[in-house]
Amino acid sequence: MLYLIVKNHSFIDGNKRIAASCFLYFLGKNKILKSKNGNPIIDNNTLFVLTILFTESKPTEKDLIKNTIITVLNRRD
Repeated sequence: MLYLIVKNHSFIDGNKRIAASCFLYFLGKNKILKSKNGNPIIDNNTLFVLTILFTESKPTEKDLIKNTIITVLNRRD
């Protein structure tokens, strides 16, 4: 979802901020925003880096980018 909002320019302005907010909302609603010990799985710096990574990536790198976010989400304490 984060990747698609950033890359498809779903909004006129603020794609990256809106995409990051929607992604955090999605994670929260699905109860996967926090690890077992209660810490957020994705901190502000990680979210920023992933969003910029998506922005700068080429369409041919879509699968690599999706695997990167899955790897980040799977690291739980």
